[in-house]
Amino acid sequence: MSIEAIVARWGIAAVFAGAMLEGETAVVAGGLLAHQGLIAWPFAFAAAALGSFLADQAFFAAGRRYRDRAFVQRWVQKRAFAKALQLLERYPIGFIFAFRFLYGFRTVSPVAIGTSQVPTATFLPINAAAAVLWAALFTALGYWFGEAVTEFAGRLRPSRHTLLVGVAVLAGGFALFQLIRWWRAR
Repeated sequence: MSIEAIVARWGIAAVFAGAMLEGETAVVAGGLLAHQGLIAWPFAFAAAALGSFLADQAFFAAGRRYRDRAFVQRWVQKRAFAKALQLLERYPIGFIFAFRFLYGFRTVSPVAIGTSQVPTATFLPINAAAAVLWAALFTALGYWFGEAVTEFAGRLRPSRHTLLVGVAVLAGGFALFQLIRWWRAR
């Protein structure tokens, strides 16, 4: 089975799961796959919107239903949670619409909104509209920049040395990130 056949078979599911779990990178990759003709752009867009919408609805429901449970209380202790509630109180509709576009707020915000007094009937349509806009924007970015990525990737001729340097840079970046997290936790 060729890679194209695998992507054609599982690409939409991967975009859906990626939008639920990871976010922008998976959705941009869906746009790139659409640009390559491996999946249809409307399907990549729909999978991204639905994945994002369902994940945020699930987090909202968890915050609403389990606000007194230990796993939600661990989220409450996070600095981003307090900031999310502060922004929600100040700009309720705008924050619900924009949280998925704000770095560091994508996962904690629906839980915070769920623990607040925002009614489900308010959250649901705003979340749906924001998920559609978010998915359209990031799949379109992947699609539009697909030609540039394809051209750049075609010029790359990675050698063993280049790959080792790339792995070393990624490992160093990860180690630095972990060190900063450890230092902040202290």
